[in-house]
Amino acid sequence: MASDPSSGHTNFYRFVRRWLANPLGHHQHHHLRRSTSTGISSSTYPRIIPRCPSSSSSAQDRDRLRDKTMILDVEGGILMSSSTFPYFMLVAMEAGGFLRGFIMLCVHLVLWCLAPLLPEEVKLKVMVMVCFFGLKEKKVARVARAALPKHFLKGVGMEGLEAVRGVKSVVGVSRVIPRVMVKPFLEDYLGVDVVVGREVKMVRGFYVGLLENMSDGRLELADLEGEEMIGFGSSSGYSGHDHHHLFSWCKEVYLVTPEEKRKWSPLPRDQYPKPLVFHDGRLAFRPTFQATLAMLTWLPFSLPLTIFRTLIFVSLPYPVSVAIGSVFGVRTRVINSPVGQAKADHPRNPKGHLYVCNHRTLLDPVYIAAMLNKKVSAVTYSVSRLSEWISPIPTIRLTRDRDEDRRRMEEALRRGDLVVCPEGTTCREPYLLRFSPLSLELVDEVYLVALVNWSDMFYGNSTGRSKCLDSFYYFMNPRPAYDVEFMEKVPTRMVVDGKTCESKHVANMVQGEIGRVLGFECTKFTRENKYLALAGNRGVVDANQ
Repeated sequence: MASDPSSGHTNFYRFVRRWLANPLGHHQHHHLRRSTSTGISSSTYPRIIPRCPSSSSSAQDRDRLRDKTMILDVEGGILMSSSTFPYFMLVAMEAGGFLRGFIMLCVHLVLWCLAPLLPEEVKLKVMVMVCFFGLKEKKVARVARAALPKHFLKGVGMEGLEAVRGVKSVVGVSRVIPRVMVKPFLEDYLGVDVVVGREVKMVRGFYVGLLENMSDGRLELADLEGEEMIGFGSSSGYSGHDHHHLFSWCKEVYLVTPEEKRKWSPLPRDQYPKPLVFHDGRLAFRPTFQATLAMLTWLPFSLPLTIFRTLIFVSLPYPVSVAIGSVFGVRTRVINSPVGQAKADHPRNPKGHLYVCNHRTLLDPVYIAAMLNKKVSAVTYSVSRLSEWISPIPTIRLTRDRDEDRRRMEEALRRGDLVVCPEGTTCREPYLLRFSPLSLELVDEVYLVALVNWSDMFYGNSTGRSKCLDSFYYFMNPRPAYDVEFMEKVPTRMVVDGKTCESKHVANMVQGEIGRVLGFECTKFTRENKYLALAGNRGVVDANQ
């Protein structure tokens, strides 16, 4: 009896959809048997290559790939770990707070216990609901732009990035992480041309937490029609998500095996596609399940400890506060202590000493004062009233009006010593921002101080609305640490080839000296560059906070 041709075509179509949704290497035998029964040649299917594209030792193979467009499975192709929990937890806590993070941790534990009973798609939708429900679009977008790239870069494998670098253009496909979370990283740091992913529903600027289905990609790939494409993903990363029909555009699909992926190397900082100079967010660690559990366990103990540490530094004499602080976990180390030397340098100097340092947190001038064991003043700009109120040293608020700021700093120097951070804003990474030359024009010599600090749980600086809590977050760390290194004084009136150096050249020299001691890279970035990149504003904070 003759079979119905339309029925055969329907069965074949269903099979192709099923195979492309889960194209594991061991399925090749299955599709060969089905292709024989349907009379279709195996050449209909993309050729499966069970390795990473960058692992090829053949120069000819690498040259052949340079003219290709890659369809990249983000979770399977470049990220070393298959766990996406840290990225969802980061959004939950940075955009939603500690309570949402605790709820998400509990939900994740329940889903883990019910793992054998629930499909992956159900577990993903539950996590997205808990993570996104009720969050403002602007908050999530800011976390995706300012906080997530750092954690994505730490999760990228060197071998996966080399594969991405070896092709002409890249289409990033995110099958688990919502598009809003991964798009800024893929575009800004990896240079991905097109990002395809699942969206989360919004109503009037608020997320309702419903994960939409993957688009078919035809609209996103319309401009790439006619390009020769290859696919790159993981052989263990497919569980029936419907977007993998995008691999039907490919002639070859590279699938890295879990065994090969375990041998991948983390991406060194000097190999980042783009220098990570600025990033934001409070969490200083990768929020895995175990690390998040430890942080939430520590949180109730950290609150009274933070209040106690703050009161010590605000109310007690410097030698006593440093000693007691060390007992309660605040480590401070001074290199080349200048105590007792400053007065001997210029006993008749009508002005105070000007200390110039790099900027790590709002506590920089406080630590310098503590190591000097004397009161100093500090200049501030756009700092909250709360931060000024709890400061144990006098602060001078700058206005960004050059003449007025000069007058205020000169007046402060007539009263005593002054600490200035010429960068104008903090930088977490081993980089120095451009130094302003204004303060260097006020004196004949400056005292350089190099600072570095460590935070193992929370960052003590930010660009958000909670900036007034920066010092509290720093003291919430289990063991915060500061190194204060006093350097040689540097003249500011230098003559080269019979000409007096301009103040901007002196500022560059001072920046270079501090960078040399710390091993930091000097940049031309400014406060404005930082705030535009992270917060979308020019760095003016409400003084009434």
